[in-house]
Amino acid sequence: MTNKAVFALMVVITTSLMGSSFAVGKIGLSYVSPLLLVGIRFTLAGLLMIAIVTALKRPHPKRFTDWLRIFWIGAFQTAGVMGAIFLSLRTITAGESAILTFMNPLLVVVLGTLALRIRYRFVQWAGVLLGFIGVVVTMGTELQLEIGTFFGFSSAVFWAVATLLIKKWGARFDIWVLTAYQMLFGGILLLLGSALLEEAKLILNPASVSIIVWLAVMASIVQFAIWFYLLQKGNPGKVSAFLFLAPFFGVISGWWLLGEELGLTLLLGGSLIFIGIFLVNWPDKAAKTPIAE
Repeated sequence: MTNKAVFALMVVITTSLMGSSFAVGKIGLSYVSPLLLVGIRFTLAGLLMIAIVTALKRPHPKRFTDWLRIFWIGAFQTAGVMGAIFLSLRTITAGESAILTFMNPLLVVVLGTLALRIRYRFVQWAGVLLGFIGVVVTMGTELQLEIGTFFGFSSAVFWAVATLLIKKWGARFDIWVLTAYQMLFGGILLLLGSALLEEAKLILNPASVSIIVWLAVMASIVQFAIWFYLLQKGNPGKVSAFLFLAPFFGVISGWWLLGEELGLTLLLGGSLIFIGIFLVNWPDKAAKTPIAE
């Protein structure tokens, strides 16, 4: 197998793991309440990754302010994004939730311009416009009253904020250490949220345990490991352009695992969003930094 074929295979694996976690998570809600399920997932994933980075002696932060920065990244990236995703799955389909969540590269351009005065190229703004048109087409008018639509969009906002925080602070940290601890901090916040905000449900059986392990190991640790490896070995901007595949796999896995309908508006709107994400992340020849990771 050639290097290009291996690269393509790894792109498919990591983006399919990103996308399929929506459908698998929706199945998991039959056994575990939303915040508890995602809290267990990322607390477990964080603890496993911390054991790995500690064994590998990866450099850890020494200043309290740096640990506080990791906490805030975890609050947005894990607690905010994942909590909103799993709450959205109660009332909208896995495919719709995936499409809304992966709008985050589009929102990064908007928030980056407003908050950090970052200048983006015309092609990136064209991607933003196409993406938002795609959202309107995909969601239609009938889903405007669904609370899941609000949570799905909120997950994209949280992810965009987390991306900008990582863009601002990420160079301070070893990326594996940052990933491990932000998952743990976010997971703990989600467990606290479950205790305070929901009537927790936990049914332990082979199916629920398998789902939790899959989400924690395959859809979190393995997915992150492959993604970061690709970012390190390839051009980060071009690698990030493949993020458009994640909502595609989210829609496909929702159809395959849950029997969700692939309506014309979903396919048309989703296609516009995929193109928008691709344009937003397509790098300038002189640029080496991705818009969204």
